[in-house]
Amino acid sequence: MEHEPEHHHHPHHHHRDSRRSLFLSFIIISSFMVIEAVGGWLTNSLALLSDAGHMLTDAGALALSLVALKIGEKPPSPTKTFGYRRFEILAALFNGLALWAIVGVILHEAYLRLRAPQEVLATGMMAVAVVGLIVNLVAIRLLHSHKEENINIRGAFLHVMADSLGSVGVLAAGLVILVTGWTLIDPLISLVICGLILWSSWGIIRDAVHILLLGVPSHINYREVEEAILAHEGVCRLYDLHIWSIVSGREAVSAHVVVAEDFVRQKELLEGIVESLHSRFGIDHTTIQIEESHKMKDNRISDVCRINRQGRACAIRTDNS
Repeated sequence: MEHEPEHHHHPHHHHRDSRRSLFLSFIIISSFMVIEAVGGWLTNSLALLSDAGHMLTDAGALALSLVALKIGEKPPSPTKTFGYRRFEILAALFNGLALWAIVGVILHEAYLRLRAPQEVLATGMMAVAVVGLIVNLVAIRLLHSHKEENINIRGAFLHVMADSLGSVGVLAAGLVILVTGWTLIDPLISLVICGLILWSSWGIIRDAVHILLLGVPSHINYREVEEAILAHEGVCRLYDLHIWSIVSGREAVSAHVVVAEDFVRQKELLEGIVESLHSRFGIDHTTIQIEESHKMKDNRISDVCRINRQGRACAIRTDNS
């Protein structure tokens, strides 16, 4: 098998910076989460308690992201040949599912309060929400420059963004209660926060499951990769083409490439395929097996070889010839 991998590693200072931003965000959000939970309990505001629950999952997402970065630095082993970087995908999936569990609890409590509205202390509720919004804006500032580095940090960033919108919702609910005394707005806003939580978590769960199922990365078109390989001179046929993400931002491809029987520039062809896949699609882990035999592994693949650029078909014999 011809194997030509290329690896591109982010500079170490990127990891240090992202770890520092994650840690600071974790400390800030975790500290305020306790304050918000106490404030929600004292003011009897379900909206505040819902937002505190969202902050709890934010803190969990940040903590797991930190752990994932640390575990991901472990080198590959004979039993973990790709290393441990996929731990970040498992962490992202866990974070998303934990958010859904929080939504279930909030929905139950909102249902009870819609049936039996309770008094809410609007002034204290608004004061806590203002501080919460400031905390979220600080965390957004810390995470913004790192949100594209991996799926975990992106997930944490989206959680904090949704949480900041939740704080705005709590402020609005407090203002309505203060002006009109309509306490039903509190559980209604908590339902809106539930919607924000589901919105911010769905994309992360979807992407994590897609990666775990070895799906083709969303920014790569399978047919375009196929055509890019077939476009190289000397390539007659392509089969078992697989494209997947090892982790978010690190894609891999493997394929069997059949060449003309008299084609001698196989090394140049391999280098050309690897370079074109990297430059055009950003794929940095490529495994290509070049074969000269036109007999495929099963009969589902046509025996007709494609015509090359010079208009000549490969000199092959089939059982029917």
